[in-house]
Amino acid sequence: MVPRRLLSALLLSVLPCVARSLAAQTLAPTPPMGWNSWDAYGLTIDEEQFKANTQVLAGLEQYGWQYAVIDEGWYMANPQGKTVADRQYLWNANGLLLPAPGRFPSAANGAGFKPLAGWVHAQGLKFGIHIVRGIPRQVVAANLPIAGSNFSAADAADTASPCPWDEGNWGVKDNPAGQAYYDSMLRLYASWGVDFLKVDCIADRPYRPTEIRQIAEAIGKTGRPILLSLSPGPTALAHAAEVAKYAQMWRIADDHWDSWTFAHKPDEGEFPFGLRDEFDRIAQWYVYVGPGNWPDADMLAMGWLGPSPGWGQARPSRLTPEEERTQFALWCITRSPLILGANLTRLDDVTRSLLASQNLLFMNQNITYSRPVDASALGPGFENARVWRASINEPGARGYAEYFGFFNLADTPATLRITWKQLGLDGARHSAQNLWDDSTTKDAKDIGVTLPPHGSAIFEVH
Repeated sequence: MVPRRLLSALLLSVLPCVARSLAAQTLAPTPPMGWNSWDAYGLTIDEEQFKANTQVLAGLEQYGWQYAVIDEGWYMANPQGKTVADRQYLWNANGLLLPAPGRFPSAANGAGFKPLAGWVHAQGLKFGIHIVRGIPRQVVAANLPIAGSNFSAADAADTASPCPWDEGNWGVKDNPAGQAYYDSMLRLYASWGVDFLKVDCIADRPYRPTEIRQIAEAIGKTGRPILLSLSPGPTALAHAAEVAKYAQMWRIADDHWDSWTFAHKPDEGEFPFGLRDEFDRIAQWYVYVGPGNWPDADMLAMGWLGPSPGWGQARPSRLTPEEERTQFALWCITRSPLILGANLTRLDDVTRSLLASQNLLFMNQNITYSRPVDASALGPGFENARVWRASINEPGARGYAEYFGFFNLADTPATLRITWKQLGLDGARHSAQNLWDDSTTKDAKDIGVTLPPHGSAIFEVH
């Protein structure tokens, strides 16, 4: 029998090829893996910084890391400006945003992101960008023509539906002019070579199902397989079937940042969203997880968050090393997308080790079903703990496997003990391999683990 660790390494080495061959059948057949600029650079990233991070990501491609994504603000000549006018948006004659060439030199002379996307593809990776849904207000004021149509910007603009936290855009009407605008936008992005589109102010605050549909239809018309990611959260559970029809990823919480918990004022909603709160939120969404549909717990807020993070001052993540491992383990066993937020050019040892965690990445990419263990089955001692079970139930090279994740939510150490029968396994005795350190327990009727505050352990059961 091939040892699981060796099998993990072999499968991870061919995973990008497998994912690409499956993409023709299902876009995002496994949880997307990549890097996004927001947590480290906010609005400010430039081409040199993006390339430096992408080169590090390319060195991790063997583990499945694939998407390099530029978040909000790439069309701003002055992202440090306080107002929309100060930020100096750039668009073309048809009102479509363009990369600011002062920050992205390869975009000069109307080239857009095509040269940069080509460079990313040459690294063996895929290229993504972020937009805020809608049409720039200044484009509407100028009533610019919509490419490939007889409409103009004023025909498409929904001035009753701006983004409440971003003053740059009006919404887009659910009419032929609105569809024409999104069609022209996605034709441009497809011509650049965009593979991943994150659309903001659309999954919540407000929820805009008409614009989600319009964007998805526009993507389909391009013929290019562009992954659609919806933001921000929390997407309502009541909208799960609708967003799953059109998008491959959608945010299930507000922006996740680097703390175990955050104290919220009544008027702040759930921003920022801490790691402790992710456990119960993710548990609400597990029935909607599967190939082509990935509820998104947000970027992994770990490592160095700087030089200009999207929230707060430049800093090393405020998560402890144990909490960083717990965050990574939770995202992996629940099959959340794995989108890195760290500045990849300044990786610390803990973060670097997580990015190459073959056993956990194998689990995330190959699980066929994952669910929380019912609290009523756990019994005494688990009041401040969570347990997840994940399975691989496909024949062939992947075989069959069962995984259990134990998470200590308490601020003090905890010893957890439970029988395999309580966890739902047949058979009286089992052994288990700890995926953090490769240690293996003896055959027994139960399993026990002592965890530090906010700590975790992931076991593969034999």
